[in-house]
Amino acid sequence: MTEEKILTLHPEGKTGVNILKRRYDVIKDFIVETLSEHHEISFEELTDLAVEKLTETFDGKVLWYVVTVKLDLEARGLIERVPKASPQKLRMVK
Repeated sequence: MTEEKILTLHPEGKTGVNILKRRYDVIKDFIVETLSEHHEISFEELTDLAVEKLTETFDGKVLWYVVTVKLDLEARGLIERVPKASPQKLRMVK
């Protein structure tokens, strides 16, 4: 039996990638929970936390999946980049 996949979206309309839905869900849940806790967080802090918390249990390259799923969540309007923030900061869309 093949595992369910999801085609990710890209905020700039570029072609997304097909990834396993179970991996997508782990990363999505992590990003949403982290942004809910922190309100705003820099992209670097988010990726550092993800690598720290998920590397031992996640069966993929954590950083690559965080970038991919973050872009997908932006494209779906769930999270957004904080305008004029440098370095890049993220937050939940209200």
